Amino acid sequence: MTTSDAISLFLKDEAATVRLGEDLALALKAGDCLALSGDLGAGKSSLARAILRAMADDEGLEVPSPTFTLVQSYDLRIAVSHFDLYRLADPAELTELGFDEALQNGICLVEWPEMAESELPAERIALTLVHEGNGRRATIGATGAQASRIRRVLAIREFLDDAGYPDAKRRFLTGDASLRAYEYVYSSGAPQKILMDWRPHPEGPPVYDGKPYPKVAHLAQNAYPFVAIADALRERGFATPEIYRVDYEQGILLIEDLGAASVLDEDGQPIAERYRQSVTCLAHLHSMQIPQDIPVSATHTHHIPDFDRTAMKMEVQLVLDWHVAWKRGTAPTDAEREEYLAIWDHLIDELQSAETNLLLRDFHSPNIIWREHESGIRKIGLIDFQDAMIGPTAYDLASIVQDARVTIEPELFRQLMDDYLGLRRAQGGFDEAGFMKAWAIMSAQRNCKLAGLWVRLLQRDGKPGYLKHMPRTLSYLKVALEHETLAPLRDWCARAGIGQSES
Repeated sequence: MTTSDAISLFLKDEAATVRLGEDLALALKAGDCLALSGDLGAGKSSLARAILRAMADDEGLEVPSPTFTLVQSYDLRIAVSHFDLYRLADPAELTELGFDEALQNGICLVEWPEMAESELPAERIALTLVHEGNGRRATIGATGAQASRIRRVLAIREFLDDAGYPDAKRRFLTGDASLRAYEYVYSSGAPQKILMDWRPHPEGPPVYDGKPYPKVAHLAQNAYPFVAIADALRERGFATPEIYRVDYEQGILLIEDLGAASVLDEDGQPIAERYRQSVTCLAHLHSMQIPQDIPVSATHTHHIPDFDRTAMKMEVQLVLDWHVAWKRGTAPTDAEREEYLAIWDHLIDELQSAETNLLLRDFHSPNIIWREHESGIRKIGLIDFQDAMIGPTAYDLASIVQDARVTIEPELFRQLMDDYLGLRRAQGGFDEAGFMKAWAIMSAQRNCKLAGLWVRLLQRDGKPGYLKHMPRTLSYLKVALEHETLAPLRDWCARAGIGQSES
C-alpha cells in the first residue's frame, strides 16, 4: 500500500474518537484484523472500547483491558476478540492464544501489533493513532474490500454531517438479501431515523436476452424508484417512510423509521388481525390508479416498468434451471423445456385482460411494519417497494396470502381472500372471475420462481437455510394449480415430478 492510499483523519476530541470507533464497527466483518498502533495514551484502548460497545449496542458494556490476559473475547453481533500484545514474550505465542480460530470466526482487534507482526495476516487494517495538538491523528491503511468498506462508512459519516447530524450515533440494523444495508441513526433531540446504504454496483453478466438479471427483472439500480414510489404512496395516504435527505450518486438515504413491530408473533407465526389489515391496505391501493411516470426531481422522472413477458418467463425458468434436476436427479429434456415455456406463453397471454396497477412486488411479512397506534391503512407500514412494477394486481395478493416465509393455514387464507374480494366488490366494477384467474396464474408464477430460487440459493450460493421454505412453496403452488386455466401446467408439473412437499 502506498502512502497515498492511506486514510487520514483528525479527531478533535474523545467524542470524535468514539464516533470513529462506531463507524468502524459498521465496516468490520468476520475475518478482519484491525491492528491498532500508537504510543501509550494515544487512544488505542478508547477506540477498541468504542468499537466493542457499538457492536454490542451497549454503551455500558464492560471492556476490561486485556493487558494481562492478552485476549478478551466477546460474543456479539459478530464475535470479537480483543488482543493486547504489549506483554507478549514471543510472537509464536499468538497461535496459543487462539488467534487463528478467532480470526476465522470473527473480528480481531489487536493493540501493539508490532509485538507479533510476523504472525499477523498480511491483509489487515492498520490504524495508527498519534497525538496532534489537543486531539489525535488517525491514519488508516487498508486495501481491497476492507478499504472500500471503511471509505463507505466514512462517506456516510460525511453525508450525516452535511445533513445536520454531525454527532449522530450509528448502529447496525440489518443487511437484506439484496445489495442494501440499513443503520439506525440517533441524534439528541431528534426522532430515531433509518439510513439506507445502497451503494452503486457494476452490472453483472448477461443472463437472459443479452441483459444482466437486474435489467430483465426490472430491479431498481438506484434510489430514484424508492423515492418516487414512497412519495407517490404517502401522498395518497399510505404509510411509507418520509425521505429526509438523499444522495442519489452515492446511494445514501436518510429516511423515517416507521417502527419495528411485525405482522408475526414472537414465534414467527402470522397474527391474523395484522394480515387482515394488510389485505385491507392492499385492496385500497388497488382501488386507485397510480401514474406510471412519477417526477422525482427537476431533472428525473421515474418510469415504473411493466411486469412483462420477458421478466415473467425468466423467473419461471428457475424451475427448469435448478429445481427439476435437484428433485429427480436428471435435468429437464429439451422437449420438457419447450413444452413448459410454451405453457407459460399461453398463461401470460391469458393475463392480457387482467386488471393491472402498481405491484409492490414483495408484499409479505419481511416488508410490512405493524403500526399499532395508527388507524386505517396507516396501520400498515410499507418499506420495500423500490422494485415496484405495473402488472396484474393479483400478484401482490398472492404474495401476502401465500407468504413465502411463513405458513398461512387454509382457514386464514380463506379469510384473507374473502376480505380482499369483499372489499373489491364493494368498490364496484370488479371482475372477480377474471381476477381469480389472474390470481392463480400469478401465484403459480411466483411459486415456480421460488421453487427454483431456493435450490439455487442452496447449490450456487451455499445457503441451505432457504430450503426449509420448499414444502410451503410447493403446497402454495398446488393451490394455484387447482384453477382450470392451469391444467396444462398442473399436468406438466406432475410428469416432471414437481408438486410433492419435500421433507
